[in-house]
Amino acid sequence: MAQQPIPKPVKFLFGGTSGMAATFFVQPLDLVKNRMQMSGEGGAAKAHKSSFHAIRNIISQEGFFGLYNGLSAGLLRQATYTTTRLGIYTTLFDMVSGPEGAPPPFYLKALIGMSAGAVGAFIGTPADLSLIRMTSDGRLPLDQRRGYTSVFNALARIVQEEGFFALWRGCGPTIARAMVVNAAQLASYSQAKQFLLGTGYFGDNIGCHFGASMISGLVTTIASMPVDIAKTRIQNMKIIDGVPEYKGSLDVLYRTISKEGFFSLWKGFTPYYVRLGPHTVLTFIFLEQLNGAYRRHSGGS
Repeated sequence: MAQQPIPKPVKFLFGGTSGMAATFFVQPLDLVKNRMQMSGEGGAAKAHKSSFHAIRNIISQEGFFGLYNGLSAGLLRQATYTTTRLGIYTTLFDMVSGPEGAPPPFYLKALIGMSAGAVGAFIGTPADLSLIRMTSDGRLPLDQRRGYTSVFNALARIVQEEGFFALWRGCGPTIARAMVVNAAQLASYSQAKQFLLGTGYFGDNIGCHFGASMISGLVTTIASMPVDIAKTRIQNMKIIDGVPEYKGSLDVLYRTISKEGFFSLWKGFTPYYVRLGPHTVLTFIFLEQLNGAYRRHSGGS
């Protein structure tokens, strides 16, 4: 018996819901990743020697709940970005699947992943900008902090202090990162899941979803970190006397490599993967469970 098709609005809703649920678990890792990417900027002394050192410093200076700074922005980012990208991806995936639901080839998975990521990133950039600033604020001296109280306060103040279109500052590298992430993450997840099922050792269950997600997270981390560090630094930069700190993504990459070394492009690799891996795992597990529950309760098999 064929599986009950899931309506498009439900796909979008499930995508955002699964991403938001996963964010509750990994928000501290996102904060640590952002702090480490900003650490040592411009060749300055590194504020954190390792992920554990960063976590210890944050807790000692800002309290345990300092690890959850920016949670409201993280949730809004998932509600906008993940809702859009997973909704578009699953919709396009169904459209290009072959007869009897045969999965499309890898290059097509990557292409629709990039398209879904680009659209989702554009819509999610204001929340992403707020997230970067809120998670990075605690590293600054008190007199230099922006002090946003919530994502809505951040959005309102950005518009008031910097203009409406400042909400899309860093939109270019954000879209570029999203295209890389989604091409790698969504396509590699589908491919890894297909491979694991093909071995005969896995059923379509949480064990398979976990394995596919961890493989996907590793591929995505390696591919996307250089773009992510450019995005983080551009979105967190300040405009001094009308002059921005960076001219663009290429300027960030050039200055980072020249002053901090080539491998600094993967600075924060551990928290990035430890964050991205579980977030990928949890997002797809929540998504698969929601899809399964919908089919069961709507009369599908």
